[in-house]
Amino acid sequence: MVTPTPALPISTTPEAQPDGLIAHYEREFIQRVTDFNDPRQEWRRLVSELLGTFFLVLAAAGGGMMGHAFPGAISHTDAVVAPALTVLAIILFMGKVSGAHLNPAVSIAFALRQDFQWRRVPGYIVAQLVGATLAALFLHAVINASATYGSNYPAAGYSAGAAFWMELMLTVGLVSVILGTASGAQNVGLFGAIGVGSYIALAGLWGSPISGASMNPARTFGPDLVGGNFSHYLVYVAGPIAGAVVAVGIAFVLRGRGGGASGSAAAQGALFTQTQEPRAPKP
Repeated sequence: MVTPTPALPISTTPEAQPDGLIAHYEREFIQRVTDFNDPRQEWRRLVSELLGTFFLVLAAAGGGMMGHAFPGAISHTDAVVAPALTVLAIILFMGKVSGAHLNPAVSIAFALRQDFQWRRVPGYIVAQLVGATLAALFLHAVINASATYGSNYPAAGYSAGAAFWMELMLTVGLVSVILGTASGAQNVGLFGAIGVGSYIALAGLWGSPISGASMNPARTFGPDLVGGNFSHYLVYVAGPIAGAVVAVGIAFVLRGRGGGASGSAAAQGALFTQTQEPRAPKP
């Protein structure tokens, strides 16, 4: 008599069945994509910074380049208000993803305030520089005007030193507004976007004739690179960064260390990537 071979046990777990296995991997994929606590999601923030800086420079450099291509079409007021309104819109639509820094000086300021991790600063700055360069390339290709018309240079008759001090002081105000509206004692979100956008417009209206009111090393880098003219770029790196450092010192005097939980959320976005409030109270 031949003893029958026992049948292999069939697992009843969903993962063991073809349909269940597909569902398992589908759930795993969705979890990986949507889990913003996963440090691998940093690419979302970098894409956000690249895209936001692209649109900022599109408006900021586009005003000068479009004005050269179509004389009389773009007024001075148009040229300074357009990027301000663009920043306002960008903060509203993607601020919760990356914090909408759009500016190396802002990333450095948040890191100095300990509301943003220093290890993430290089990635943000690279994304901002790439976004600015792509915008300048796009404008040059479409408008067919030199990107130098969309960059920033000291006004004729004014020294690089005068432009440096103007950029420093304007950036002190800009970063002070950003850090202030990111504080737990102040309003964030919509009011922060309005405050930052308003300041950029006001600073440009009175300060741009001397230096261009860049306040942003990335905003000037893109047009300079595409236009091939870095003759005064050091002014637009040193001025904004020095201004950001001064603003951080002012914020310390006014509000103490860091911006609290609200400051960290504003700096990093609401979709955190291994972020911790640097001064969270001990349980």
